[in-house]
Amino acid sequence: MKLDRQGNPMTEATAASADAYDRAIDAFNVYRGDPLGILDEALTEAPAHAMALLAKAQLLALATEPAASAAAAEIVQSAQDLQLSEREASHLAVVRLLLDGEWNRAAIAMDLHGMRWPRDLLGLQAGHLLDFYRGSARDLRDRIARALPAWDGDVPGRGILLGMHAFGLEESGDYGRAEDAGRAAIDADARDCWAHHAVAHVMEMQGRAQDGIGWMLARQPHWADDTNFFKVHNWWHRALCHLDLGQSEFVLDLYDSAIRGARSTVALDLVDASALLWRLTLTGVDVGDRWIEVADAWGRHADGQLYPFNDWHAAMAYLGAGRAPELESLRATMRRTAEGSNEVAAWVATAGLPLIEGFAAFHRGDHALAVELLHPVRYAASRLGGSHAQRDIIDWTLSEAALRGGMTELARALAAERVALKPHSPVIRDLVSRAAKLQPAPM
Repeated sequence: MKLDRQGNPMTEATAASADAYDRAIDAFNVYRGDPLGILDEALTEAPAHAMALLAKAQLLALATEPAASAAAAEIVQSAQDLQLSEREASHLAVVRLLLDGEWNRAAIAMDLHGMRWPRDLLGLQAGHLLDFYRGSARDLRDRIARALPAWDGDVPGRGILLGMHAFGLEESGDYGRAEDAGRAAIDADARDCWAHHAVAHVMEMQGRAQDGIGWMLARQPHWADDTNFFKVHNWWHRALCHLDLGQSEFVLDLYDSAIRGARSTVALDLVDASALLWRLTLTGVDVGDRWIEVADAWGRHADGQLYPFNDWHAAMAYLGAGRAPELESLRATMRRTAEGSNEVAAWVATAGLPLIEGFAAFHRGDHALAVELLHPVRYAASRLGGSHAQRDIIDWTLSEAALRGGMTELARALAAERVALKPHSPVIRDLVSRAAKLQPAPM
């Protein structure tokens, strides 16, 4: 029986299909090239190569896009006729849970999978992404920590684990160790844009905007080439650094070129577009008609059922573009989804809908209602998924709502929170100054 690069057996693999499988996983590890296309090469060579088929299902199910999930469901159906090993059957069970909207159950099943097969690199990376999508900082860190003892220096791909561990450490607030792990991962493989992005997160969370810009510039050839699936998100990180420094015109230039110049329809890239336009608007920048193009692109992904983190970002675009019918249709679907019994339903009910309603209230100038909705939900928003850096937009919007609504005590308190995290940011110093000028409420 053929083995993958880490020594895991693969049912019905040939030498050629095993080689293609390893190349596909390598491409997935560093988010470069076309791993799905390479998996198709493996399946053309060996149609019953179970891991090639299951890897394709994993990648499609993790795309958080309705069409990709439908394609993954078709693969799951076809895989039922294959002879699967216990490890392969475990992968199939995880994909089924994910497609049923049971993200936490899928992640826990992948916890157990990783404990039994700690050198299953696809399983570890799929689990890591599940942890990211459900906002579990602890498992982002601990899933990889559990596996690392099984990876000595000779196991191919160990550096990829270090990059994932770096991100888990960062999301857990262990910034020094996160940066060390990220840099070690890049020493092992300079192509590792996830490790690069983990270090960028450290600098974002520590308010090191100048360091962040230097980090991005020095390593740009490694993360910004056209084969890199993750390049837009890394450009987004560079834009955040410039935004922290008050360089909004340069941020707009980055938006128009590197971030939206190619008009990507990938959900991950649309999240970055919505998030950056909303942040620019919060700083008082007129973004013109840029919202319209993004709102158009969201139509194929924002279904109100699959992944509410995406739906929330689509709602930002609909608000910005003045698309009231699309926004109301999305909200109506999400209300129906919230009545369900799976984990997505709970996410929608407790975080997705309150966030969208809070952002809608802020957009129409109902700052009191925006505060009422956003203040409590910011403590539950991690379950919606994404990173601390991505979810920071909630606290920023809440702070602006308190300021614009003349809520002196809350505005000053929130400004104090933000400046404690980023004392050198001109944008946040301006927020503190504005809060200080508010008149106290009469006794």
